[in-house]
Amino acid sequence: MPSRPVLDLDGWVAYFTQANLPVLRRTEQQLDELRAGAATANARTISAVILQDPMMTLRMLAFIEARRSKTRLTDITTIERSLMMLGMEPFFDHFQNLPMVEDHLRDHPRALLGLLKVIGRARKAAQWARDWAIHRHDLDVDEITVATLLYDFTEILMWCFAPGLALHVAERQRADRSLRSVTIQTEIYGVPLYQIKQALARTWRLPQLLTTLMDPRNAEHPRVRNVKLAVDLARHSANGWDDAALPDDYRAIAELLHISHETLMHRLGRGPSDGAGDNAATNG
Repeated sequence: MPSRPVLDLDGWVAYFTQANLPVLRRTEQQLDELRAGAATANARTISAVILQDPMMTLRMLAFIEARRSKTRLTDITTIERSLMMLGMEPFFDHFQNLPMVEDHLRDHPRALLGLLKVIGRARKAAQWARDWAIHRHDLDVDEITVATLLYDFTEILMWCFAPGLALHVAERQRADRSLRSVTIQTEIYGVPLYQIKQALARTWRLPQLLTTLMDPRNAEHPRVRNVKLAVDLARHSANGWDDAALPDDYRAIAELLHISHETLMHRLGRGPSDGAGDNAATNG
């Protein structure tokens, strides 16, 4: 595990592409249970387990793309469709005896806690993004869910494979919240995480649609805003519901969904007066 910056982007990409990505212990246990009842398991039940674990989701997409035939012209952008294409028996045959995050970070308990917090944040963001995509009548809600879950996958990789550096980044962020994340990442990792994410997405041949949805430079598109705003809300609310960035998040989300501030607060399970310091968004 690197304890000092790998200053070269290619160095990080080579390191991560050679790594055996671990999954959550709970994921391995649930897959074992489904394997025992494989006759009744289906793509939907297996997909529900995979989508609770960003690392398992990443493993699945990378595996499917690595097996891509020259005759398949379209990307497989959801876990359920990936499972249907692969088949239940081949899936269970390949994805067994997986390395587990909890074992991998046994000697780094603070990093394990940091990783679990990021995974919890990713799950929450994916849940919100899915809810909003349904509200917007999105063409494919599952694509939005996967893109949101994986949005910060490079941060998860750093916690897992460079725990000392990830802890240093977290400490710098806590010490000075005015510093931009890109600045801290470049200082400590030698390269910002978004560049590593883009390079790994190309190396692993992740579906182009998903990488587009995960790229904030495409924020003029409502689907990309759906993903990015869910990620932002999860990140900011993780600092506490009094985080200074939340009023701007609320306004942007209410605008995207064409709902009032009060309706948004209700959907988020917050009180009607939460964020009342900002101007309520207009109804659509």
